[in-house]
Amino acid sequence: MTAFSPVIVILLLCLTVSSFRLYSQAFSPQDYANALEKSILFFEGQRSGKLPSTQRLTWRGDSGLSDGSPYHVNLVGGYYDAGDNVKFGFPMAFTTTLLSWSVIEFGSFMGEQISNASTAIRWATDYLLKAAATTPDTLYVQVADPNQDHRCWERPEDMDTPRNIYKVSAQNPGSDVAGETAAALAAASMVFKDSDPSYSTRLLHTAMRMFYFADTYRGSYSDSLNSVVCPFYCSYSGYHDELLWGASWIHRASRNTSYLTYIHSNGQNMRANDENYSFSWDDKTAGTKILLSTDFMEKKMEEFQLYKAHSDNYICSLVPGTHTLQAQYTPGGLLYREGWSNLQSVTSTAFLLLTYAKYLSSNEVVTCGSSTVKAEDLISLARKQVDYILGNNPANISYMVGFGERYPLHVHHRGSSLPSIHEHPDHIGCSDGFQYFYSKSPNPNILIGAIVGGPDSRDNFADARNNYQQSEPALYINAAFVGAAAYFSAETQPK
Repeated sequence: MTAFSPVIVILLLCLTVSSFRLYSQAFSPQDYANALEKSILFFEGQRSGKLPSTQRLTWRGDSGLSDGSPYHVNLVGGYYDAGDNVKFGFPMAFTTTLLSWSVIEFGSFMGEQISNASTAIRWATDYLLKAAATTPDTLYVQVADPNQDHRCWERPEDMDTPRNIYKVSAQNPGSDVAGETAAALAAASMVFKDSDPSYSTRLLHTAMRMFYFADTYRGSYSDSLNSVVCPFYCSYSGYHDELLWGASWIHRASRNTSYLTYIHSNGQNMRANDENYSFSWDDKTAGTKILLSTDFMEKKMEEFQLYKAHSDNYICSLVPGTHTLQAQYTPGGLLYREGWSNLQSVTSTAFLLLTYAKYLSSNEVVTCGSSTVKAEDLISLARKQVDYILGNNPANISYMVGFGERYPLHVHHRGSSLPSIHEHPDHIGCSDGFQYFYSKSPNPNILIGAIVGGPDSRDNFADARNNYQQSEPALYINAAFVGAAAYFSAETQPK
């Protein structure tokens, strides 16, 4: 082994610290509050339907006003999923669940933004209620054929591609999307329980009906709808995770003991014992365990002690410096999972870390092999992920559009990259829009608050419109970030 002199060691340490400081920033509660406001504002850029007079991203216009009408149903409203003009019900429902969970756990830190967050949730739930309540034993799960939509580059206000609608039913089941819809409506019912009790009751009752539908007519919507949803939002993990997730949310919202019995009876057969370390629009296993473990930690419900143990294992898999670490991090410290749009994993994981830390008592630790992890360790890890997204990273770029001095300018997003309908009222057709797609100019309309897919495993990022893996935003990336930003926007965080 080579021996270094003390002077050389000190120089090496100084170089290491200096290189870190090149991209080290300290964010204040005001910075996080700014990020919170922008992260919620993003959802206004994704709106479908008739826009209200309070619309703040004014470059958008009305769109999708006849969605469902050729089939004699009203499916106007909801959100476009990402950079396209499709309304995918599966990730939209998951987005709604995450937004609602953010408000439930950290709404007290949102200040005046609680109103905007509730509005964002209601824009989704109003649509989900239509999708779930229009026809008995049916859930409308998608508007537009993505294969057709993706052949065009046009504004939502100009859409002339087929607006086909797709549904699951008793004959063509979709327990995954129906279970997630049940979870979304149940979680949202908790958000509106005090401010709008009648709406909250309607949400919860519809959630229960959706769950019965999901559980009674079992099957994956990927099998029922095939190429219309795959490979876009194929249910790779199956539907058992959504059934347990949906039952868990209805139990938390209603405290109806029949759902507790369901969880107890079916948990083992629905992947409760899987040591799964992902949480996404597709796989709810880790999120369900965290959700149920909070009931054990807060209410000492012994039925959920097993989920606390599994949650501890999940937490231990994430913490650097422990022998139990299974997660991968980039050289710059960002959690990384293989696949496109990595920041969806980052925001959802940060949210789970903070939620778990909230319920750990001040003297409680998580045992990770020979190491012990405290709530403040989880908070610190979550903060590093949030700060990386906001610009504390090797590239010195914020991955939230409109936050900081440098952020992506060529976002993979149709409405943002084409001239506003108000500036260019003439129709821009399917193929005509590609001149803007291939343009090197920045997007003319700033999609404020959008968090893009993010860098690769080496912290590299290409700000290019055709690089959808890194430059496309999505509803569910932002949804989890809302809760994390709210947490750090507070002067005093909960323990």
